[in-house]
Amino acid sequence: MDVIRVVGARENNLRDVTVEIPKGRLTVVTGVSGSGKSSLVFDTIAAESRRQLGEMFPAFVRNRLTHQGQPDVDVLENLSAAIVVDQRRIGGNARSTVGTATDIAPLLRLLYSRVATPHVGYSPAFSFNDPSGMCPRCEGLGSVVDIDVDRLVDRDRSLDEGAIRMSTFQPGTYRWKRYVHSGLVDRAKPLRDYRPDEWDALLHAEEMTPPSPDPEFPRTGTYLGVIPRIRRDYLAGGHSKVPRRVREEVERLVTRLPCPECHGARLNAAARSATIDGRSIVDCGRLELGDLAAFLRTIELPVAAPIVRAVVHRLDALVDVGLGYLSLDRETPTLSGGEAQRITMVRQLGSSLTDLTYILDEPSAGLHPHDVDRLIGLLRRLRDKGNTVLVVEHDRDVIAAADHVVDLGPGAGTAGGRVLYTGDVAGLTRSDTATGRALRSRPVLNRSPRRPTGELRIGGASLHNLRDVDVTVPRGVLTVVSGVAGSGKSTLVTEVLPRVHPEVLVVDQSPPRGSRRSTPASYLGVLDPLRAAFARANGVPAALFSPNSAGACPVCRGRGVIETDLAFLDPVSTVCEACGGSRFSDEALRHRLHGRTIADVLALTVDEARAVLPAVRPALDRTVDVGLGHLTLDRPLTTLSGGERQRLKLAAEPAVEGGVVVLDEPTAGLHPSDVARLLEVLHRLVERGSTVVVVEHDLDVVARADRVIELGPGPGREGGRIVFTGTPCALVAHEASITGRHLRRALAPERCGARL
Repeated sequence: MDVIRVVGARENNLRDVTVEIPKGRLTVVTGVSGSGKSSLVFDTIAAESRRQLGEMFPAFVRNRLTHQGQPDVDVLENLSAAIVVDQRRIGGNARSTVGTATDIAPLLRLLYSRVATPHVGYSPAFSFNDPSGMCPRCEGLGSVVDIDVDRLVDRDRSLDEGAIRMSTFQPGTYRWKRYVHSGLVDRAKPLRDYRPDEWDALLHAEEMTPPSPDPEFPRTGTYLGVIPRIRRDYLAGGHSKVPRRVREEVERLVTRLPCPECHGARLNAAARSATIDGRSIVDCGRLELGDLAAFLRTIELPVAAPIVRAVVHRLDALVDVGLGYLSLDRETPTLSGGEAQRITMVRQLGSSLTDLTYILDEPSAGLHPHDVDRLIGLLRRLRDKGNTVLVVEHDRDVIAAADHVVDLGPGAGTAGGRVLYTGDVAGLTRSDTATGRALRSRPVLNRSPRRPTGELRIGGASLHNLRDVDVTVPRGVLTVVSGVAGSGKSTLVTEVLPRVHPEVLVVDQSPPRGSRRSTPASYLGVLDPLRAAFARANGVPAALFSPNSAGACPVCRGRGVIETDLAFLDPVSTVCEACGGSRFSDEALRHRLHGRTIADVLALTVDEARAVLPAVRPALDRTVDVGLGHLTLDRPLTTLSGGERQRLKLAAEPAVEGGVVVLDEPTAGLHPSDVARLLEVLHRLVERGSTVVVVEHDLDVVARADRVIELGPGPGREGGRIVFTGTPCALVAHEASITGRHLRRALAPERCGARL
């Protein structure tokens, strides 16, 4: 009973894996990217724990829970309830904040409803999500949407010439006909020559019946100005069926400004007027969490004591894990995956439950080495409460802190899926696995940095926590921007830099655009040339080779599986017998190209496909270069990690060569051996004329840069300043640099000496 026993695990690429994981210990599962770590930890252990836990509920309840499939494994013994803390960002929209996600906001509202003066009502009266508390102008959003008229219309054109810059208002469309046949405006006159009444009628008129329309105007039709029509049809709620192309057009036309009534506070005047010791609840929401805790400790009213104690306890826990720079009004969609993960872990620390299994997915993601120590302390606190902590991780310091390690490999995809080592960290360090070699290695300083070919200047940057920052980003070199979490790195180079220099291309970790059926093949632009090649070789339409079109299996409709609903029992998902899971019809599979069916080609890895798809070789080569050669062409994009998504987006962008590209933590999800390959790609881009700017904490990347820019010295209001700019060698010698301090510690003695 003291170990979790896994026998014969075959989920995804696992090859009959048998392993024992000690309970009540901190176990790190590592291995190269794609080796099967997530398949073992999340898709096997966590999935089966959740499935069996769900079976404890009555059938009526089970039918309303998320259904968990049974993993492909022979035996799983001694499981406990699993709490999965993954890298998914906290869900929600503009109404979801750090305060709502941590349940601190309800407690703060309760506090203000009890002791604030003047008394304005119960706690909902302080909620921007409740009609009794929200600002009536912005409905609790804190901002209002305005339409930029200069983006919307071309004043030099007439309506007949397409003056309205939206596809749904272009000449010939039914909306366009409403305006040109209304009798209210001159369809042939450039908009700059309109009289004030014509201009107002075209853009701002409320719904009305035109007094003298043309005969072609609909008999029972009404007229509405362009701007109120856009607001009604595209900006009001409930229009999820608007095509993505049109939504993107509208996004380019609108600007979001602070609400003129509440000035971004979200609350109505009454809620804003109530204060405790001179501070409103809005003021509290804008304070950094550490400062908010200090303010609440000064409240000595007996009636407030229990609420204050509960709020301060939660705030202190967030500060302890390095999130003290956040504020309660920070919107959750703006949090990184690492920040979201730490918030979730802090919530779990407040629980009195023990004997649980906490499963975490790369909790060090987004953390500077300075912050990793706090993370390790948090993991140990979870363990010391009597829980099993199971972590998928690449960070050397986290691995070194483990009680037990499991190393998978030796390669990725079909070349992985085997257990190479289990035991203590010392044994792993001595082993000849990729992880063992990485633990023995040290960063290597770039002692011959390139000379810049130019510069990108930023002056007086003050967005978010940046403090009037002046900095020069060199062209023609690899620049790493580092600093502790929350110091302003991403703000500087992913937000400010592109605004000042619009030619900058930012490649972040957001999901690539596409549907649930999107794959690397579709995202890389491989499918259309591939289908065209099959069509030419066989003299049939290209649509026959799409599982979403004429080539779909008629039984499973191109899904590859059949879902059987068993009422109150779990649904059964089985491979479609008609197509064997290929998703294609018999007719589509009759045709071949170089001896392979379309399903055969899509089942190839990117590495394998390079030899058989010369027409799209450049895109496939770029994908291999960024360490994704193990992906199959038909793998769903929804199964990729954040780092894999970012590198796939980089591979899909041929424009990065010769341009300026910004990458936001591209090593996320990468094993140290894969980081070396990524560095080769980045340096190769620079050699081909690109300017590469990387937001990164990985010390191998910092050491190999041509130039380092460090922000800090701390997070939040303690950061936002340039601490250092220069070469990696100069960074190591800079006493005030936190990054330099950690890089010195990581370097082998013989590599860091007088030569610096």
